[in-house]
Amino acid sequence: MDAQQDRIALPLRNHTILGVCEAIGEDFGFNPVFLRVPFAASVLWSPLIAIAAYLALGAVVLASRLLFPQRKVVRVAAVPVTAANQQVELAKAA
Repeated sequence: MDAQQDRIALPLRNHTILGVCEAIGEDFGFNPVFLRVPFAASVLWSPLIAIAAYLALGAVVLASRLLFPQRKVVRVAAVPVTAANQQVELAKAA
């Protein structure tokens, strides 16, 4: 994904309508196409119900993102422990 696209909020991205399918896909770890295809098919079957369901899911996603924001991960570099360091630690413990 583009670095610029990462910083833009889901509803404002060019390739999404409200970002509902993409947000649910991110939260549950699957490709959003698996939701977009059934929604597109349901629009052909009953447009009013499909749009209402999409907007309801949008409200749920918005509420979940506002109530439970994603925590920012701080990455810390691991320091390798050598045998000499282990012996010093053992000496202190004894």
